[in-house]
Amino acid sequence: MEETEHGPAVIAGTSSDRIGTPSGQSFYVTASKNLKRETHLPIAPYLGAAYGTYENRLRAIGGLSIGFREDLTLLLIHDGVNLHSMLTLSRGRHALSLLYVDMRDWGASWSVSFGGSGK
Repeated sequence: MEETEHGPAVIAGTSSDRIGTPSGQSFYVTASKNLKRETHLPIAPYLGAAYGTYENRLRAIGGLSIGFREDLTLLLIHDGVNLHSMLTLSRGRHALSLLYVDMRDWGASWSVSFGGSGK
């Protein structure tokens, strides 16, 4: 469900289990809300729950997106166990992310969007 002026976006999905687990599937639901209108700050927190099959348990998850510019975003992620951060620079259909996994290991990701407007 898309975010509205008064209501949060709600997302349900599935992915691999937490970063660092050797196997497993994750099923999650989150609610997020851009609070720039209310706070005059470029922030969007999210809260939710995830069930991971690696440990067969439900975890509370959450995070905060901070938009420095339209093309530069910092995402703080708590996966229910560990804290991670991801700094992303977007250019059209391309996004380059620098990850700080468990606040001790570095990584990088490059993604390309297909279809849509590329905004």
